[in-house]
Amino acid sequence: MIVASNLMRGAAVTADGRTLPLAILIILRFLNKPNLIFQRNYFFMLLLKNGTIHSMAGEAFTGDILIKDGKIHSLGKNLSAKGAEEIDLSGKLVFPGFIDAHCHIGMWEDGMGEEGSDGNEMTDPITPQLRAIDGLNPFDPCFKEAREAGVTTAVTGPGSANVIGGQFAAMKTCGRSVEEMILKDPIAMKAATGENPKTVYAEKKVTPTTRMAIASLFRETLTDAQEYQKDLNSKSEDKKPDRDIAMEALLPVLNRELTMKIHAHRADDILTGLRLAKEFNIKVTIDHCTEGYMITDVLKERLEAQGAGIIIGPLLSERSKIELKNLTFKAPRILDEAGIEFAMMTDHPVIPIQFLPVQAGLAVREGLSEETALKSITINAAKIVGIADRVGSLEAGKDADVAVFDAHPFDYRAHCVMTLINGRIVHDAIRTEA
Repeated sequence: MIVASNLMRGAAVTADGRTLPLAILIILRFLNKPNLIFQRNYFFMLLLKNGTIHSMAGEAFTGDILIKDGKIHSLGKNLSAKGAEEIDLSGKLVFPGFIDAHCHIGMWEDGMGEEGSDGNEMTDPITPQLRAIDGLNPFDPCFKEAREAGVTTAVTGPGSANVIGGQFAAMKTCGRSVEEMILKDPIAMKAATGENPKTVYAEKKVTPTTRMAIASLFRETLTDAQEYQKDLNSKSEDKKPDRDIAMEALLPVLNRELTMKIHAHRADDILTGLRLAKEFNIKVTIDHCTEGYMITDVLKERLEAQGAGIIIGPLLSERSKIELKNLTFKAPRILDEAGIEFAMMTDHPVIPIQFLPVQAGLAVREGLSEETALKSITINAAKIVGIADRVGSLEAGKDADVAVFDAHPFDYRAHCVMTLINGRIVHDAIRTEA
């Protein structure tokens, strides 16, 4: 592992005292080949100097960030570190890497059509055993577009064709393999209410074709999982069940160890999701929550009672189905005024993931505060999906995921000029243009 570097000497010092040439790593960096950089566990000690730092853990200030071994070591003014590579960010704005709290990047590959469509297994409405990491292509070019826009973490997984669709994963947006990119897997179990499961299975003329059947299947499946758990814990060997990986996948949900991510647009579907969560005492997020702004009083009460969160969006999209008839960019402001915290999503590829900050900026235009909009794609997103111990803010000990802009990211003319993931520079428009 490299613990220090000195470009003037053209060498890097490893933990065991060896000296290695930096030329190849520098060439790869300037060729913008971050996936190749990830091929070695080389960590530079970096000192980002003189940027305007929006840490999302306090007031913005002009200062420095020291990065060591892939983590944020310290933040402050006039920092120094012997052997660190210094990068001057004067005039630049520095943010935590952005987080898309709900998308399908890598599951519906860009420009691939049906061949690249691996997010919905539309043969059975109950598929909790499916895992996003088994269908995700880490070489989808959209990962590159994500990190070039400052998006460093994507929570991605199955679509909403099924009542219970499978397991989401939180991924960093750079790496040569799924295993290198995983931040947390699984991070959630996907479920869906409303129009999507109805439409898919009505065409097949099998259940569920109504909202009643969707709730019933959800309830039946979790009840089966409860019985499976009881039998597993039985002292009688005669009652021990045969292994069932679908039931196994639901046990962390029942034990409140894994969040259920419930797709719901309409107000009644949102409340159905929360009612089912209460019935089984499970942790949930309500994802999309399109009409949540219409029921803020009851929504806030039930979210607090259940310890649930909401992830809103996509907002920058057409009203492509009946459930979206009340879609509005005013929703984030109304939710915020009601005291309801939220994250914002792109639902990529519905909105290309690189437009996550654009969507947040448009919510600001409709009255949402700039600070709340930033939180919805950084620290609040991290808290709601359960990864705030690693990402979401610039604080000592957290992953060194950093996005550097030449103007405020809510300005449509702004460019992300540098991105770091785990302390590595994976996008650099500052020095490649120099």
